[in-house]
Amino acid sequence: MSQTQHLIATLKRLLKADGITYARVAAHLQLSEATVKRQFSLQSFSLQTLEAICDLLHMELAELVQAAAQSQATLRSLSATQEKELVADPGRLLTAVCVLNHWSAARIVETYRISEAKCVGYLVQLDRLGLIHLMPENRVKLRIARDFAWLPDGPIQRFFQDRIQSDFLNGRFDQPGQQLRFQHAMLTAEASARLQQRMQRLLREFAELHEDSKSAPDAQRYGTSLLMAVKPWEPQAFEALRRQPDARPFA
Repeated sequence: MSQTQHLIATLKRLLKADGITYARVAAHLQLSEATVKRQFSLQSFSLQTLEAICDLLHMELAELVQAAAQSQATLRSLSATQEKELVADPGRLLTAVCVLNHWSAARIVETYRISEAKCVGYLVQLDRLGLIHLMPENRVKLRIARDFAWLPDGPIQRFFQDRIQSDFLNGRFDQPGQQLRFQHAMLTAEASARLQQRMQRLLREFAELHEDSKSAPDAQRYGTSLLMAVKPWEPQAFEALRRQPDARPFA
């Protein structure tokens, strides 16, 4: 992808993230919607037009160029040391989770007992870690890849796992937006591998739904957690009744 193509792709992504349509861009530029669509299709803009569209996004042209450059080097994971740094301060971890879910600094301060100064301090730290790019007026641009993930069995995953039993699973799942299912089966190692591949596809779809939902108003989005787990297992009460322990290797 050429630099021009990448710049226009970044511009389109930012417009979509802010819910700005071609019709709104056309009205701002005092052009027809068809003309604007043709300009995007041909990737043909004057600097004056680019600056005008940036004004609609409340950003400078230089910030657009910077956002395009940074999006080419997106982060897929943090190091164990970086994750440990996040977990060390619950407020910092909360801020990280919020911005990864496309919350503004203002919404974080409004929702949680975190002062504006403290929130900005956290955002500066997240910028240093490479998770975000902190822009003027405390606006945030994510610098993570679509497949960004916490480290398997890393500090942040352990932080949440420690709370799954007592917090997430300790309650009923009978309200709208809630569902809990447990199923037992006898699978071969090959069948288990196929199942785990499907689980990975579901996780990717979950991430896509997250992206699709981010343009909706905040009042229409809900923090939603998905837990998936599979392993050869039987309850200890059943295992205690075995004549001999099942010591077979999984293969």
